[in-house]
Amino acid sequence: MTHAKTIFITGCSTGIGYTTAIELQKRGHRVICSARKPDDVSRLQNAGFECLLLDLADSASIQHAVEQLIQLTDSKIDALFNNGAFGQPGAVEDLSRETLRNQFETNFFGTHELTNLLIPLMREQGHGRIIYNSSILGFVAMKYRGAYNASKFALEGLADTLRLELRGTGIHIALIEPGPIESDFRKNAFAMYQKNIDPSNSYHRETYQAMEARLQKQGPAAPFTLPATAVADKVIHALEAKKPKYRYPVTVPTHLFSWLKRFLPTAWLDKILISVE
Repeated sequence: MTHAKTIFITGCSTGIGYTTAIELQKRGHRVICSARKPDDVSRLQNAGFECLLLDLADSASIQHAVEQLIQLTDSKIDALFNNGAFGQPGAVEDLSRETLRNQFETNFFGTHELTNLLIPLMREQGHGRIIYNSSILGFVAMKYRGAYNASKFALEGLADTLRLELRGTGIHIALIEPGPIESDFRKNAFAMYQKNIDPSNSYHRETYQAMEARLQKQGPAAPFTLPATAVADKVIHALEAKKPKYRYPVTVPTHLFSWLKRFLPTAWLDKILISVE
């Protein structure tokens, strides 16, 4: 292992963020977590983590968290893992402007603002790693996931551009692209579906019935689901490797669809994607 680094991780209450924090801490890195709810912050602190309150949908919260982070680290931050996000299910035609905006506030705008606040610190020290947790849905679109698809497509475009603009600064950009991972993602997505989608007045109401069952299913809902440690392993490489990769696909579906995206005509790929639940 390389020498211990200081890394800030967003969205650590459960799942990928929590697991990655544990795995990095085991390897001797200084992990500073964040969570959106005060109860989760307290729980993480009681578990031995340094943890900050951070709501990516709130600009004031982001700025306050960065101020605290700078004080905790004396402005020495080796890496940022942009993990905090959620999924808003629903057909595109059922997404209100406000619902779509809320998806982007956390998954895209908040992540962008946080990253921009930390880049000057990394420039000053001459090095840094910015790791984005994207998704298989950052490069292929699947139905009834339009808001999440769009936010992750946008995130990948932003990260790719940033990589070009930061060339020669010592700051490396990496994208993690997971497929199905064991987490609370589906449970949280179902809550957002209930909050923002009215199936009774939708053309898609019959399809929503099947989707509701999938979102509430216990255990893995898709083949080739991996534990969150599969993502943590990629974050470790992106953080520690002398020459980290630009992209880290995780799970069989991500590898498969990455290949299909490159080599299949769009019409053929669409036929496959239409069959995906």
